[in-house]
Amino acid sequence: MSASRPGGPVPAPTPATAPIDGAPVAPRPVEPAVDAAVPVTATPRARAAAGENPVGEGRRMRVGGRGTRPGGQRLWPSVLVGLGLLGCWEFATRVLRVEEYILPAPDQVATALVDRWDGTLRSATWVTFTEIILGFTLSVAAGLAIGVALHFSAVARRALYPLLIGSQTIPIVVIAPILAIVFGYSLTPKLILVALICFFPIVVGTLDGLASVDPRLVQMMRTLHGQRLAIFTRVEFPAALPSVFTGLRLAAAYAATGAVFGEYSGAADGLGHVMRQGVPQLQSALVFAAIVLLTAMSVALFALVGLAQRLLVPWHRTNQEGNSR
Repeated sequence: MSASRPGGPVPAPTPATAPIDGAPVAPRPVEPAVDAAVPVTATPRARAAAGENPVGEGRRMRVGGRGTRPGGQRLWPSVLVGLGLLGCWEFATRVLRVEEYILPAPDQVATALVDRWDGTLRSATWVTFTEIILGFTLSVAAGLAIGVALHFSAVARRALYPLLIGSQTIPIVVIAPILAIVFGYSLTPKLILVALICFFPIVVGTLDGLASVDPRLVQMMRTLHGQRLAIFTRVEFPAALPSVFTGLRLAAAYAATGAVFGEYSGAADGLGHVMRQGVPQLQSALVFAAIVLLTAMSVALFALVGLAQRLLVPWHRTNQEGNSR
């Protein structure tokens, strides 16, 4: 049936699949509806506020793709490199006949680890471990506080930031004996040295992260009458966390260095003290055993910081793996 109107009948609508001039027309694909409340370029935070789960979506996208690799596959390159270095070490000591007091064989280092663990290395490792953990904790607190304070105050940033940079040009080997003279052989000079070495990467990471926040997010919070503290806690600091953790990982790698410098300058115990006594006595195997323990503690602290980042900043890991696909 067709409706009538003055001037002639109105033709009925033609279905999408109806033939025109004898030729069939393919059905028009149905376009998915787009939620107008969520823009295409919305950030993960904005999409989460709109009821979506960008982190979970990223994980679903990685299933079966190159972004998802078992932990063993990620560790294989490091394991192979480590075995290669160990083989070169063994080759130098067994084939090239490098003197034992210069480079002990790997089995000699392992023997020193076992034989001297109960008598010397265990207590020294605990002392150095305590210095590393406490000094690193102090550097995290100081670095975050200084970085946030400089972010809030442009005057303080212009006045203090050059001084912070200048403080890193002073050799630690010069500061360590002075601290030993002032504070003696106590725990205090070691903590100060660890904090001095570790705090600067944290300050730089915090400042860079806070400065790189998307200004549109800050402007949106201001439009919603957000207070300065609310903007910092809800927008700026969460967005700066990836950069902050970059500084934390660098600091974790340097923490053991500060503890050893402090023990070399003046200490009655610790792995640095063991190394200082072992070098003049040509106990190279014991010195290398202490180096192995220091390396293990540094790697463990670095891995602990990385685990904290995976737990506290999951969206950053998702974006990194998504971009690497």
